[in-house]
Amino acid sequence: MPVSIKSPEEIEKMRTAGRLAAEVLEMIAEHVAIGVTTDELNEICHRHITEEQNATPAPLNYCGFPKSICTTLNHQVCHGIPGDRQLKRGDILNIDVTVIKEGYHGDTSRMFFLGKPSVQARRLVETTYEAMHRAICAVRPGLHLGDLGHLIQSYAESRHFSVVREYCGHGIGREFHEEPQVLHYGEPGTGIALKAGMTFTVEPMINAGARHVKLLPDEWTVVTRDRSLSAQWEHTILVTDNGFEVLTARPDESFP
Repeated sequence: MPVSIKSPEEIEKMRTAGRLAAEVLEMIAEHVAIGVTTDELNEICHRHITEEQNATPAPLNYCGFPKSICTTLNHQVCHGIPGDRQLKRGDILNIDVTVIKEGYHGDTSRMFFLGKPSVQARRLVETTYEAMHRAICAVRPGLHLGDLGHLIQSYAESRHFSVVREYCGHGIGREFHEEPQVLHYGEPGTGIALKAGMTFTVEPMINAGARHVKLLPDEWTVVTRDRSLSAQWEHTILVTDNGFEVLTARPDESFP
């Protein structure tokens, strides 16, 4: 499948979907608390997306996924299924939200701390965000995808963390997952060159220990093999004529 270049009309719809996805993460923040279950967070997000935004939660029933958001805890890497697990002091939690509005997708995730995090957890979460941020701020026409992966990998490894390689970012638009694949590791100058009108996610998964992961029997939840902590942040990006636009940016973020 070729990489989709979005028209001005499609870009406007992507902006709307991205803004709605960001709003869900802003809305749910006050509900992320010790003692709350991840399924309760799922229900709150589902109601907000369907009733307040008149939109569709993309994960629900996607290839059989049973919930409307992903909730990924501690040594889980991605695709955690909300359930009856109560959040505990010291947990780190990723909430991943994808909203469909007028046929287009907005995809974003962020990390939350439950109580005061350990020194390692805070450093991991902050490093993962900074790695994503550095890659996003480099986006411009002509840059290669390998350049983005190299920025993420080199920064994470300089902080003595590792980059998950089995899961990556992706093109997005009418489809949840489009071309290209956006690897979070790589060599400068490799991969396709970016063009204005491309939309894709940057969503590094960074481990405190080794990079190796395994899939649990639920066939969705991915965990670190060594049970070390893992963190992830995600944004949907538009390549503009002279740089980038973060379609899922929240008010507390800055992308110069």
